[in-house]
Amino acid sequence: MAPLQRKRRPQFNLRNPAPQGAPGRVGQHMIVDGYAPSQMIEDLRKYQAELEIQNRALRYSQQEAEGASERFATLFSNVPLALMVVDEGGMVLASNAMALRLFQPQETDPPLNFLLPFVDTEHTDEVAVAFSSARQEGTSEVHEVQFVAGATGAFTGDLHIARIENPIDGLAHFICAIIDQGPLLTQRHALLESAAVLRQRNEDLLLSENRMAAIINSSLDAILCIDDKQHITVFNPAATALFECPAEQAFGARLGQFLPDVEKALSGGNVPTQAMLGEFTATTLGGKRIYVEISVSLERRLRNRAPFRADDPQAVAMRGQPGTQGSITTIFARDLTAKKLAEAQRIALETQLRESQKMQAMGTMAGGIAHDFNNILSAILGNVNLAKQDTPITSHALISLDEIEKAGRRARDLVRQILTFSRNEPPKRMPIQLAEVIQETQRLVRVGIPPGVDFRLIMADNCPLVLADATQVEQALLNLCTNAILALGNAKGSVAIELGTTTLSLPFNDRIGVPPGRYVTLRVRDTGSGMSPATLERIFEPFFTTRQVGQGTGLGLAVVHGIMQTHQGGIDVQSAPNEGSVFTLYFPATGEAPVQALEPEPVTDVQGRGKHVMYVDDDQALVFLVNRVLTRKGFKVTVFTDPLEAKEALRSQPEAYDLLVTDYNMPGYSGLDLLRDAKAARADLPVAVASGYVTPEIEQRALQDGASALIYKPNDVNELCETVQRLISHPDAQP
Repeated sequence: MAPLQRKRRPQFNLRNPAPQGAPGRVGQHMIVDGYAPSQMIEDLRKYQAELEIQNRALRYSQQEAEGASERFATLFSNVPLALMVVDEGGMVLASNAMALRLFQPQETDPPLNFLLPFVDTEHTDEVAVAFSSARQEGTSEVHEVQFVAGATGAFTGDLHIARIENPIDGLAHFICAIIDQGPLLTQRHALLESAAVLRQRNEDLLLSENRMAAIINSSLDAILCIDDKQHITVFNPAATALFECPAEQAFGARLGQFLPDVEKALSGGNVPTQAMLGEFTATTLGGKRIYVEISVSLERRLRNRAPFRADDPQAVAMRGQPGTQGSITTIFARDLTAKKLAEAQRIALETQLRESQKMQAMGTMAGGIAHDFNNILSAILGNVNLAKQDTPITSHALISLDEIEKAGRRARDLVRQILTFSRNEPPKRMPIQLAEVIQETQRLVRVGIPPGVDFRLIMADNCPLVLADATQVEQALLNLCTNAILALGNAKGSVAIELGTTTLSLPFNDRIGVPPGRYVTLRVRDTGSGMSPATLERIFEPFFTTRQVGQGTGLGLAVVHGIMQTHQGGIDVQSAPNEGSVFTLYFPATGEAPVQALEPEPVTDVQGRGKHVMYVDDDQALVFLVNRVLTRKGFKVTVFTDPLEAKEALRSQPEAYDLLVTDYNMPGYSGLDLLRDAKAARADLPVAVASGYVTPEIEQRALQDGASALIYKPNDVNELCETVQRLISHPDAQP
């Protein structure tokens, strides 16, 4: 409160009540400085009234001051802060209960007389500087000061200093507020630790996202992510290459543009969180169909994110935009195009292997059948021949015997076709000109051509020679021409034989299974009914035929296939229903000069003249036939159906025999075993081995063991007799 303003009044002397400077008395009245006594009394009364007013104001001010002091004391004592009044010497003039609770928690603790002894030595200078600053500036603060709490305790607090007026003495007084920072420091340290952990987690998250982007970018599988509306949000480089679409163009597009079937499967809602969906057909940006293997992963999320570009590592964070709860589906697409091609190639190779194994099995079976069938045919043809010799010319039985012989010879030709198919031995090939073989074959073909068929030969000039067996090539060409004529049926059309040359290279030569190089082509073309793809797959299977019963055996093309294999050549077929067929045979060209084949000296008259022949075969009918045939020709014949008995006979009388003819395949004891035993008993004895199934291995072993000849079954009576006489007449001749 501002001090009261007082008027200046005349001063009175208690000994001389007249005011100083009064002129003195005038008559009965006292006059002071021109004032009359009445006036003076009046002024004194007014002055007294003013004094009473001032006294009342002073008493009010005193009461207000006392109230303010009481309120300050109450606030000082009860405020939830540690407050102290400290002079500039550091003495604590007053302290509240909170300050005592902090600095003197127990009665035995040192009293709070001075502040600096309760400050840690590391902060003493800092606190002293703060007091000096407060003296100059009026206020000062010191943060996180370490204080001593009692005898053994300590706490950390912020010290706030404010200078207050001291009217009593000249020392500066300060009011100090101390805020305990212990709980706040704990929270602050916890926040700092949390912030450090959060920063580390953010760094780990960024590193993880960068690593994820690197994995996505380097993945060999196409990776796509779609949102709830099946719009693409992620499109990695592998997806760009697989679907032939830039990532910028794929973002925002619907999944169905590339994977329509997958979009339908996901729209059904039955796909689990992690699932392998299997193989699907995909479409590239250009519309090309490809095959992919699809797996999906469904992830729930709380916010929608911006489109993610896997080719930008900085975009891995996927800048999120607040939104509603949704899901993101990750699709992994593995390209199966190469796998499908490899699978198709594998299936094709397996098919070829099965066909090869099937043909090998059929060849083995055919060889086994031929062994027994040859014996039967030999017996039939031989007995027919003998029966014709014993039948008069005028007998009607000759007609029946001729028909039986014709049927037997057709059966023999059929067996020879089976053997041609079944034998894997290389043919006796020599340099020949295919044009000559064609000329010989076309004479046979023209005999059976129907009137409505136009048959033509188209042959190129100066074709190179090929290493081939002329008989087998003629048989293959005859089979192809026969099939072409049958394909025409009763309709008019044409059949052409074309001869030419070509050079094969990849990939065509690999498709037909021959090495690259120059080839002579032998082509048979017809305008017949053609064949379906299903038929084309089976045409080389033995006994497969589309003809009616009695019109085909199903061995013609199988024989052609076998002949081309033995000639190290290839065969190609082009056909379609109602568009005819073209069969092309590829023979490797050769630069060798043609050679003249040596023919064996013909035997015109077979005369046994008592020569002794041992014939061994496990077939009773054949043994009986050979015995009769050779006996009629003048040979002395000893026959055995048991090779062990024949061996004992040779051992007992090796010089008694001029020739040994033995079957190769006999149960328990083969003809080669008998051959070796015969050579052991007599080294110069001529031996012939007969069989309907002679492989290169069998032939090589027989010749190494000393065989003079190999007789292929079936053969007629005259062939057998000529062979026997040739071996007896020239035992050292090469077979």
